[in-house]
Amino acid sequence: MKLLEPLRIGTMTLPNRVAVPAMVTRLSGEDGYVNRPIIDRYVRYAQGHVGLIVVEAMAIHGSKSGPLLRISDDAFIPGHRELVKRIHDAGPSKVVPQIIHFMKVARSGWRQTIDMLSAGEIDEIIDQFAAAAGRAREAGYDGVELHSAHAYTLSSFLSRHNRRRDEYDGRTLEGRLRMFGKVFARVRARVGDDFPVGVRFLAEEAIKDGYALPDSQRIALRMAQLGAAYISLSVGGKFEDAVRREGQPLYPYTGYSGDRCMPGDWYPPLPHAHLAAGIKAYVNAKGYDVPIISVGKISDPVDAEGLLRDGKADIVGMARQLLADPDWVRKVAEGRPEAIIRCIYCNVCKQLDENFKLVSCFLWPKGAEQAPHEDRTGAGPRWSGPTTLAATAKDGTIQLAWPKAIGDIAGYDVHRAEDGGIARVVEAVKSTKFKDEEVLGGITYRYFVTAYDRSGRQSPPSNAVQLTMPIPDFSPSADEASHA
Repeated sequence: MKLLEPLRIGTMTLPNRVAVPAMVTRLSGEDGYVNRPIIDRYVRYAQGHVGLIVVEAMAIHGSKSGPLLRISDDAFIPGHRELVKRIHDAGPSKVVPQIIHFMKVARSGWRQTIDMLSAGEIDEIIDQFAAAAGRAREAGYDGVELHSAHAYTLSSFLSRHNRRRDEYDGRTLEGRLRMFGKVFARVRARVGDDFPVGVRFLAEEAIKDGYALPDSQRIALRMAQLGAAYISLSVGGKFEDAVRREGQPLYPYTGYSGDRCMPGDWYPPLPHAHLAAGIKAYVNAKGYDVPIISVGKISDPVDAEGLLRDGKADIVGMARQLLADPDWVRKVAEGRPEAIIRCIYCNVCKQLDENFKLVSCFLWPKGAEQAPHEDRTGAGPRWSGPTTLAATAKDGTIQLAWPKAIGDIAGYDVHRAEDGGIARVVEAVKSTKFKDEEVLGGITYRYFVTAYDRSGRQSPPSNAVQLTMPIPDFSPSADEASHA
């Protein structure tokens, strides 16, 4: 499989083409130091054989932002050095930190914007990026990633909402790119030519008057011209359409652009794959072969392999899926894709981040701080006898119920097929009941459930039930007809 082939990126060789993009964990304290839970979270990805591990965004400056990792001072280096050592000791995974500068926000709803920055403050930010990258190298990381996405400082310079009217003029593409160009050049001068410098930016802003693919193709080209080691793509996550909540600072993933950034279960698989493909084709046509990381609801190994085989990406990135099951790569390599704990894109992890709570996965055992390790000894979950899954159509829904399985059960996967098609997991639940509210009259649905234990082992499927939803009768009643 191409997924499992190594890939050379500058001075580092990834053992495979799977990456876990930066994903906030809220595991660090307010002090920003690396601690045991942080180490455990990222070592877990290495144990699962993830090729490239991007450690969550860490601040290059001292602004307050709740539980957030930091690399803004030499005092943080020892903790990062220990994190890197533990990851390298666990396997061949490569690891880079994502370094970030963000503007100030207040509970009143006020937020600082880039047009408020003086020339001196901009120069200081450029210096902070370079110093942080130098610390990353000193800590032993395999490279560094510049956070130029979502609602944060570098991304705001790239945005079509950039209101500056100086050398960083938002009315021209070159003006919008100037800040990133200066940061990249200063970082490169600090870390040398033999230290990979990757970047994450938005393939589409997903806000009114924001940029889309034509701009992002050219932004990516400039990054390639500057020598970016790889380009990781995201979408949305902006302040401009964030939902305001009284007494709370803006959270840039609450509006439509936040939906696009972390598309929920109501979006189709691979909703952003065409953007990565368009950027890769454009940059390659200009003579650059910088690896492109495609992200966004990639969980099926067949889909992931297809993106690489079809030349639509060079690396596949999975944040929520690898949070749900850090052993995804290992299970694929062992030919056991059926053992993967599939992300259901419920976005409970997103809600936890929004509320500054420890980010965990709904599919993990209750109260777990980390993903459980797979237990391949002993018997897995099973049914006590012939299962009696039952389905009833009621009030525009299909309601399912089934008996409890035997074992250390963590939850149940509900599988659904339409009109004789392939059955797919549509929900994971902790109880033995499920109400399917996404059904339509005139379609025949087939369901079965499987139980899974704390290590993700699945039971055999239950019995299957089939039910055709009736099409509602919209004909007027006699009383309604008399008033027509």
